[in-house]
Amino acid sequence: MLEELKRRVYKANMMLPQYHLVTFTWGNASEIDSATGLVAIKPSGVPYDELSPEKMVLIDLQGNVVEGEYKPSSDMPTHIVLYKAFPEIGGIVHTHSPYATSWAQAGRSITCYGTTHADYIYGEVPCARCLEGKEFEEYEKNTGLLIVDLFKDKDYEAVPAVLCKNHGPFAWGKDAHEAVHNAVVLEEVAKMASRCELINPQVKPAPQDLQDKHYFRKHGANAYYGQGNK
Repeated sequence: MLEELKRRVYKANMMLPQYHLVTFTWGNASEIDSATGLVAIKPSGVPYDELSPEKMVLIDLQGNVVEGEYKPSSDMPTHIVLYKAFPEIGGIVHTHSPYATSWAQAGRSITCYGTTHADYIYGEVPCARCLEGKEFEEYEKNTGLLIVDLFKDKDYEAVPAVLCKNHGPFAWGKDAHEAVHNAVVLEEVAKMASRCELINPQVKPAPQDLQDKHYFRKHGANAYYGQGNK
């Protein structure tokens, strides 16, 4: 069932170690099939060199395994919450990539200091608070709810990533491949911001006019970057 979906999700997961976003089994990627509402996701704790398209797990949006001999990723409830709340996304990635996770552990949003960031993410990458008390009883589900609450006044398509305090990053996109792409961008942006603050501890955010120019030349009705409007 949905063999092409499972193949795409397998390829997306294999890109995570390729781009140095995960160590051991510290991450996962998923994609939702819009026609059926089923999600393909990495199996929990299976090393990347043992993965195959056939080992991807199909789940429904209630968290039930529809197909697969393995347990789905332990982060599956977070993915489900995000798919339900953000209808325009089709793929989600969670990693513990070193620089983005360092910002998350510090509990800091990533400020937009330059055009590399502005090309892909409109404004800062926000950092959600840490869960508290009874919220840990449904840890993964409540992580998703926390992200959704943080984005109630933000554009999740313009800001396709988030940091979870003391934990790590999530990124998303129109499919699993784009979610990986945004996770790679997030890690590079986090790395640049870290070095930027080391070089100049008094650095200020990039001017808003510059941020607007770079974001909107690639996104929106008036975008002109690339060959799409040739």
